[in-house]
Amino acid sequence: MRSGFQEGWWREARRSPSPNFNERPEGEVVSLLVIHNISLPPGQFGTGKVEAFFQNQLDCREHPFFQEIATLKVSAHFFIERDGCVVQFVSCNDRAWHAGVSCYGERAGCNDFSIGIELEGTDFEPYTNEQYKALVRLTQALRVQYPEITYERICGHSDIAPARKTDPGPFFEWARFLNELVKEKT
Repeated sequence: MRSGFQEGWWREARRSPSPNFNERPEGEVVSLLVIHNISLPPGQFGTGKVEAFFQNQLDCREHPFFQEIATLKVSAHFFIERDGCVVQFVSCNDRAWHAGVSCYGERAGCNDFSIGIELEGTDFEPYTNEQYKALVRLTQALRVQYPEITYERICGHSDIAPARKTDPGPFFEWARFLNELVKEKT
């Protein structure tokens, strides 16, 4: 099975390069997948503001919340919109700035060895069927390209930063996602 990646860019995603990344430590192996959620302004979908935020182009005058996050420099590798469209901001070969202060098992600094996927959403609303389909398709491709990402090494932001983060939240259907992921493999 081919993964569909070229130089860390997934062929099925729309590219929208972010300046917020750097190189992974030399010899680092990608071995963790982290699922997040984001919406900008909070609770609003389809605004294009997440893409602007990851590209440091968010106009702080447009919404009071934007002033709170104006100085942040963040990104994720991927963003899955409500309609299932996948946007890629950072090559998987590079380190996106999605996890922040984080720890998986005994290992800190999850950005070094992880790939971050943001789902357009909140902790308070269900995700769409299209998002689950896209997430399964993307995760399967990532697992082919990065075999160290086992099913056990797929987690939420809340798992690696529990004192700070709650995403992807209680409405993310882990069992559904993992069942579909396993089903797609067979």
